[in-house]
Amino acid sequence: MTNFRVFTSNRLEILADQLAQVLEQPLTSALDPEVIVVQSKGMERWISLQLAERQGVCANCRFPFPNTFVQEIFEAVLGNLPSANLFDPGIMTWRVMKALPMRLEDPAFEPLRIYLESGQSELKRFQLSQRIADLFDQYLLFRPEMIFQWEKGKARHWQAILWRDLVQGHEEEHRAARARELFTTLKRGLDPLPGIPKRISVFGISALPRFHVQVFASLSQITQVNFFLMNPSQEYWGDILDTWEMKKKARDAKAASGEELHMEKGNALLASLGALGRDFFEMIQEFDAEELSFHKEQNAENLLSAVQADILRLHERRQRKEISPEDLSIQIHSCHSPMREVEVLRDQLLNMFEEDPELLPKDILVMMPEVETYAPYIQGVFDTTPEDPQSIPFSIADRSIRKEGGIGEAFLNLLDLQGSRFGVSRVVNLLECEAVRAKFGLSGQDLETVRRWISETRIRWGMDEKHKEELGLPGFPQNTWRAGLERLLLGFAMPGREETLFSGILPYDAIEGAESRILGALAEFVETLFRRIASLGQPRGLESWQRDLAAFLDDFFEPGEETDREIRLIRRMLEELAKTVSLSLFDEEIPLQVVKSHLENRLDQTGFGSGFMTGGVTFCAMLPMRSIPFRVICLLGMNDEAYPRQSKPLGFDFMARYPRRGDRSRRNDDRYLFLETLLSARERLYISYVGQS
Repeated sequence: MTNFRVFTSNRLEILADQLAQVLEQPLTSALDPEVIVVQSKGMERWISLQLAERQGVCANCRFPFPNTFVQEIFEAVLGNLPSANLFDPGIMTWRVMKALPMRLEDPAFEPLRIYLESGQSELKRFQLSQRIADLFDQYLLFRPEMIFQWEKGKARHWQAILWRDLVQGHEEEHRAARARELFTTLKRGLDPLPGIPKRISVFGISALPRFHVQVFASLSQITQVNFFLMNPSQEYWGDILDTWEMKKKARDAKAASGEELHMEKGNALLASLGALGRDFFEMIQEFDAEELSFHKEQNAENLLSAVQADILRLHERRQRKEISPEDLSIQIHSCHSPMREVEVLRDQLLNMFEEDPELLPKDILVMMPEVETYAPYIQGVFDTTPEDPQSIPFSIADRSIRKEGGIGEAFLNLLDLQGSRFGVSRVVNLLECEAVRAKFGLSGQDLETVRRWISETRIRWGMDEKHKEELGLPGFPQNTWRAGLERLLLGFAMPGREETLFSGILPYDAIEGAESRILGALAEFVETLFRRIASLGQPRGLESWQRDLAAFLDDFFEPGEETDREIRLIRRMLEELAKTVSLSLFDEEIPLQVVKSHLENRLDQTGFGSGFMTGGVTFCAMLPMRSIPFRVICLLGMNDEAYPRQSKPLGFDFMARYPRRGDRSRRNDDRYLFLETLLSARERLYISYVGQS
């Protein structure tokens, strides 16, 4: 009997029931944790609540992501692994950046040399290195056999040459090599090893690369592995094709039509949107797994349930179903702007609450392709006072640190000033960050006084006349920060009555005695800003950048109850940047633009993972809550150019050039995500987009 079982259902609640039943069988030790592999923090939160509801409590459960879990298995089975992975994309970026200059004279690298010869070569080299490192990481997942061929010297193009440079002396340290060693070790039929979970559950993941499935299938030889997967149809649908695929295959076979080749279309919606899931389930069937199906029959009570029932039965309606005017189970709204989309959504939600008193805010999920685009509008429309009778509790989940906290964005804006004109709006915007104001002893009301002073002293841009000359402009002091501060300070020291000059400076008289504190804080802020920004002009090594930028945090941001976590996270990113020196051996001096680009990527990709299912309406991006059921699911921003997302592959991407079933495709992933959303809406599916001028 196989230890590899696959539970499938068209409803995630049923899969949660099956998981709870599996977990009722205790492990050999009460201290051993249950390992449940999930794809997002949202799924972790949902399944934790579901298990607690069914079992009374959810405790001693771990929810690793697939990559984290596989790394843990490598360490448990193979042992003695280096603490740092040289082939992690973050570290490999700097290794590629170091290796490229030594290879650019090689004829095979001529395309890269031509690309890097133009301006901003350091920044372009870093960005190119990032792309190459990410691509190599994908090769390790989806084309391990190609990587092994390169290591044997079977190719002479620049990617193979560069890979051999990177892997030299570390041939057994990347994950494709570790997986190969893992499979060999597990085939020996060893007893369960320390560190291998007694039971592994993979819950609610839409698709996995073959690499991960092979790891789980190999582990099933020594431990129990259970997959809990949402399958849209109870019928076999591995052979169905959409209209485009049928025409392509018919054209390739020189047939008149797909029917002539006996192709199956099944349900057109499933065939069109389900390519990702179709290929994944086909791959699962290649492994020795016991499949247990728990599909629930769907009654076609309204338009939404009829669509879901047709997909479940793999049925294509020959006649149109008459839709009642009262049937609002699927709604599509065309709006004039993103702001109007959010306003219409709020009105519609209030109407739903009025129609159904049992509908609660926690029963509603709102997703959008770009949550950062809509976050300000959501705050503006939904953030009303608690006393408002039409107030709707809500949370915006899984935002990036750069946008959510404010410290990350302010820190990057601070670095942006290097090489800039020091325009008034850019400098004053820094003081809008509460942590910056607190550092210099200013309040929000003080900021209004500062704005008035700046306007009345005619400060516009430039540190001083010397700074203007460095920018290639005439070096006159008027309208600079230095000239304005001199007027303010002189006006505090002596009256000028708007007519008497002192050393060529007209004192600014409108400063009250109590405002001296604000003036001192402003002068300290501007002088500190000038001194620190001027120090950033010279290239330096990564360790020096870490020390200097950490000092920037200390000089400009005051830790507080709400900001301390974010400041510590940025400081940790800087420490990790310095650690890459010893791992990547990258010892070059680089300009600020490269470090800033690195920090932008990290801050955009990192979040606190909070805001999921807090009792109000949950707003989030499309991925974190995919396939999780809600009574009402709303989709905002479903514009044609925004969804499905388009991804232009790199010109040197071999996977894009020679695609295979199961390869990563952002477009197919988005289409399948929409299908899962359609199946996860229990009562209503609400869609809006900007379609009016």
